[in-house]
Amino acid sequence: MTTLTSLQDNPATPTPALADFRRIVVKVGSSLLVDAKAGRLNETWLQSLAADLAEFHRQGRDVLVVSSGAVALGRAVLRLAGGPLKLEDSQAAAAVGQIALARVWSEVLSRHAIVAGQILLTLGDTEERRRYLNARSTIDTLLQWRALPVINENDTVATSEIRYGDNDRLAARVATMMSADLLVLLSDVDGLYDAPPDVSAAAHHIPCVARITPEIEAMAGAAPSELSRGGMQTKIEAGKIATTAGTHMVIASGRVDHPLRAVADGARCTWFLTPANPVTARKKWIAGSLEPKGTLTIDAGAVVALRRGKSLLPAGVTAIEGGFARGDAVIIRGPDGAEIARGLCAYDVEDAQKIRGRPSADIAAVLGFDGRAEMVHRDDLVISHA
Repeated sequence: MTTLTSLQDNPATPTPALADFRRIVVKVGSSLLVDAKAGRLNETWLQSLAADLAEFHRQGRDVLVVSSGAVALGRAVLRLAGGPLKLEDSQAAAAVGQIALARVWSEVLSRHAIVAGQILLTLGDTEERRRYLNARSTIDTLLQWRALPVINENDTVATSEIRYGDNDRLAARVATMMSADLLVLLSDVDGLYDAPPDVSAAAHHIPCVARITPEIEAMAGAAPSELSRGGMQTKIEAGKIATTAGTHMVIASGRVDHPLRAVADGARCTWFLTPANPVTARKKWIAGSLEPKGTLTIDAGAVVALRRGKSLLPAGVTAIEGGFARGDAVIIRGPDGAEIARGLCAYDVEDAQKIRGRPSADIAAVLGFDGRAEMVHRDDLVISHA
């Protein structure tokens, strides 16, 4: 594992390799996907990226794409004039462009025998726990089916201006939500510089950032225009989100064919390192950052199962207290009242009460729908210290 010292001033320090990661989120910007001046898709480039994604997929790794481009494609299809669009015009263009964007990704991935799945998210889908769990479950199911999720912000219902760089933050939220260990931001530039490279010939490229400091954030603001300054600033914000949650991030140029292969082959880029990993960061969040909304008391057999790394099934729950909703944190106590664990409950308290003590096979009959077999999944559970 890479040593996490102050690496930004030492380009000779080893950085991670793409081959090290098992779950990768790749963010693609509008300007890479669509030639705005010509009003058409950059098809040759996209085919090269799809080949890179397919190679990761063949290696058995999980790959997710966060793709901008709905508004840009919509403008091209509708032949809208250049210049800024009013909010309602952007939303309408996105409605047309989302269909085109989904079709494009489906076609290029199908050439590699990969099924694409479209996911449209809003900010609330990654911030509100109930919606977060729904989105996470859907994407996780697609990955289990070996489909490739293509994710975009649902710009058709955006209530604030659609701004350049928003999908950088969305990509970081998706990466943390899905416990990805790497976020790749494909950009117009090949990483972070200490000064605008198109203005200063002496601009120094930063190959690796061990920690995002105020100095690093200041570099992101040193750009020649509002557009480019916002672009790098949102990438640094994305880096803070990702690295805090245990996800490495890399900013790399998307202006070359096979951009992921280029990174793997050592092309210039900027790595942002994290001292944690997605699993431990998520467990820390569950254990210490969430206020418990209820308590589940479990039997001795369930205590043994949890300590062996198993999920908590309804059959092992003997009593329930509190007023929690699905996705809320709960305390799990043993028969003697001692705290055994904390976790996120997969059911509202009313439904949890109905299936308490019942075999998982009875859930559909009791609730009238097929719920999760686990009341608290092991991925959402942290065992307390004895």
